[in-house]
Amino acid sequence: MEPYVTPENIHEKKKKWLEHIAPFNTHEMQLKPDKAALLVIDMQLFFLDPLSPSFTCGGLAILPNLVKIINAFRQANRPVIFTRHVHHPDQLDAGIMGWWWEGMCLEGSPESEIRQELFPKSNEKVIFKHRYSAFYNTDLETVLRCQQVEDIVITGIMTNMCCESTARDGYYRDYRIFFPADGSGSITEEMHVASLINLAFGFSWVTDIDTIVAHMA
Repeated sequence: MEPYVTPENIHEKKKKWLEHIAPFNTHEMQLKPDKAALLVIDMQLFFLDPLSPSFTCGGLAILPNLVKIINAFRQANRPVIFTRHVHHPDQLDAGIMGWWWEGMCLEGSPESEIRQELFPKSNEKVIFKHRYSAFYNTDLETVLRCQQVEDIVITGIMTNMCCESTARDGYYRDYRIFFPADGSGSITEEMHVASLINLAFGFSWVTDIDTIVAHMA
């Protein structure tokens, strides 16, 4: 199956996505750089390898954009927080997900590592999670509160799974959620755009990478 988006056409795709969701994307917000944190969700080899059962083609397309926005947050000395979705090798924490999915990303495996070009710095927080939302049974909220974060920019994969789940949970906790349309990826365009509509309608301001980067300058 051909990828629905590539690094070469993501700019044009983004413009069409934002135009398509515009009737629902009505809660415009201006990012507060001194109160912002960036979440980079599950950009692991397990999801970015074309041979993996969980390959997410949209993840490869967003890699250059993520390098750009990570650098912007680092230069502004604002938190960059990564997540890794992993499970115990004996699937002690798998639950229903062990039945639902073909293959699991196992903790300690090479496939569980974050792509090298995005690799966290030693002073950057990495959240290990076992369910879709980065808030579920993790210390993410404690980390955000301790750093006085009010605005969360959510990027990574998959748009319609872990990114959307995290955005919803962040909204429930009264964070202002910023969701770049060209900063997350999924398996199909239909899934990606459906999530953008849902998020714009009820949970976030859907924007783009360049707009966020400009606000961080």
